[in-house]
Amino acid sequence: MNKMHFEIQINAPKEKVWDVMIGSDTYPQWTDVFMPGSTFEGSWDEGSKILFTAPDENGKKGGMVARIAENRPHEFISIEHIGQLIDGVEDTESEEVKQWAGAHEDYTFEDSVGGSGTTVHVDVDVPDMFKDDMTKLWPQALEKLKQIAEQ
Repeated sequence: MNKMHFEIQINAPKEKVWDVMIGSDTYPQWTDVFMPGSTFEGSWDEGSKILFTAPDENGKKGGMVARIAENRPHEFISIEHIGQLIDGVEDTESEEVKQWAGAHEDYTFEDSVGGSGTTVHVDVDVPDMFKDDMTKLWPQALEKLKQIAEQ
């Protein structure tokens, strides 16, 4: 498992950036970089289960099963991956899932120096097989997040 860090400066208050990141209308826009049709089902409340979904190449629902490990609004959110969704069925027990279960995505939102914007820090646990893809895709996704939040 690789710990990767990404960050971006966004010229918008952290409350707006937060709302864009997890908003039901805007989340699919910036996460489309990872998988077209990306969305989420569930709650961002701390302790809640949440599904991150997208149609696979056959149009069937796939994605990740996670729980919100921590949520401090407008400051920090931590997502713990606990399984995968294949053809609409949750898998939290297979050997494949056990290899990366417990991986985290952590987002920290800080006021920029001078208070004119927000710095978003993303720390993610990434299995070796996805490291190259994530190195390319995370900066693209954060750039889309920035574009949406600065509108």
